[in-house]
Amino acid sequence: MTETPDATELSLPSERGPTLCAYHAAPDADASADTAVIMVGGGDGGLDGPAEALYPDLSADLARAGIAALRVDFRIHQFPGDVEEAVHDVLAGLSFLAGEGIERAGLLGHSFGGAVMIEAAVRAPAVASVATLATQTAGAQRVGELAPRPLLLIHGLRDIRLTPDCSRMLHEMAGEPKRLELLEEATHSLRQRREDVRRIVLDWFVDTLGASAPGPSR
Repeated sequence: MTETPDATELSLPSERGPTLCAYHAAPDADASADTAVIMVGGGDGGLDGPAEALYPDLSADLARAGIAALRVDFRIHQFPGDVEEAVHDVLAGLSFLAGEGIERAGLLGHSFGGAVMIEAAVRAPAVASVATLATQTAGAQRVGELAPRPLLLIHGLRDIRLTPDCSRMLHEMAGEPKRLELLEEATHSLRQRREDVRRIVLDWFVDTLGASAPGPSR
């Protein structure tokens, strides 16, 4: 376990091998300290996420709201990604959070990771809310089983790697409550609308996990 200025890096053991994570604990005194958000990237993994390293900043935003964050790197980086193996990593993260006293979790995933988070949520009752960024559809076929847990899908209208129709299709398949945000000028990484994505996702988890928060830091 390694301490960094704003997070603790750790390796979660499992029978399939260790999963690298970065954990941002929420203030213990906050009333919402029993909530957390797990974040994953795309098939190439990593801890920073899309939109020019969105996840570290979003984790800091969530911490100020009293919501912990766990950034998870997949054990296996490959294309196409293995949804089953990646779900295993997310479930390991949920087990870690349970040991930290987390009772309600949100899941956030980009691209391949969006489908992973939808499938992980279907399997895990502790998941209270899901958000995806430029998600793929492969591996997300059970999206209709998420309801009544809320689902947010964000996609860039200039995404040519996974077109906005991916999120449109999953939105149609999902039950209520659900929300679709299509962003002008944004490509697959969503970097062109980074701060909008940051705000939308922060507000989403504050609302769906029952916290209250200031806006993103500048």
